[in-house]
Amino acid sequence: MRLIERLIIGLLANGHILIEGVPGLAKTLSVRTLSQAIQSQFQRLQFTPDLLPADLIGTLVYNPQSGDFTPKKGPIFANLILADEINRAPAKVQSALLEAMQERQVTIGEYTYPLDEPFLVLATQNPIEQEGTYPLTEAQVDRFMLKVVITYPDRREEREIMERMTRDSLPPVNPVISPEAIVRARGVVSEIYVDEKIKDYVLDIVFATREPEEFDLADLKPLIAYGASPRATIYLITTAKAHAFLHGRGYVTPEDIKQVAMDVLRHRIIVTYEAEAEELTSEDVVRKILDQVEVP
Repeated sequence: MRLIERLIIGLLANGHILIEGVPGLAKTLSVRTLSQAIQSQFQRLQFTPDLLPADLIGTLVYNPQSGDFTPKKGPIFANLILADEINRAPAKVQSALLEAMQERQVTIGEYTYPLDEPFLVLATQNPIEQEGTYPLTEAQVDRFMLKVVITYPDRREEREIMERMTRDSLPPVNPVISPEAIVRARGVVSEIYVDEKIKDYVLDIVFATREPEEFDLADLKPLIAYGASPRATIYLITTAKAHAFLHGRGYVTPEDIKQVAMDVLRHRIIVTYEAEAEELTSEDVVRKILDQVEVP
């Protein structure tokens, strides 16, 4: 349920999502089901070490009759892109995808094509089997609005999974919304009210990752190598608006900020070797900050 909510928040907040989890946790199935619920184009791209940028964005094809080169669009020209195991593709392919994510356009030769809205990249990566992979750099990971980490289901959930997945066929998924309706919903989300105190609360959280001693968190200073970037400030507000929208409110509360803070911040805080030696992660840092920073 939490993953579904985060996927919808990404759609409403117009931000890309990185999903991390061990194999078999239905990452691909979740994204495919979301695409089936929208009247949109969906492309699944299995990232492999031999993948080329042209396999993603397209290339120029020579026409021997006219002697000209004709652009041939790649699979990235869709509304929903599932970049499966993004860390298995080389840096050139990752950069091509991230450029399209950031600029919302693709250049093939001398031609530039805007990508259709909504355009959402849902990338997955496997935290195990790192041999032979090309891990995303911190700067690249920062371009994802949310990093969602999914874990094993509990016993009750796994029993339900067993019952559903051992039937002859899965329940059909019918489209319930159009891309145009999603764009209109984004307009409503952008108008959700954010009080000045909430804005200051967001700034306090982000600045506590950079200057923890200013917020009585001096013990975190040796644990943080780099704090959250300004994208964190922007995304905390936009995702909190989407969270409020999903819960039927026209205003953002501190609880909205807390609900999305972990997914927005966990990949934007770089911990030191000292933190790793103490077996502390960026998630531990975020929890301490949320516990300490005064709530308006």
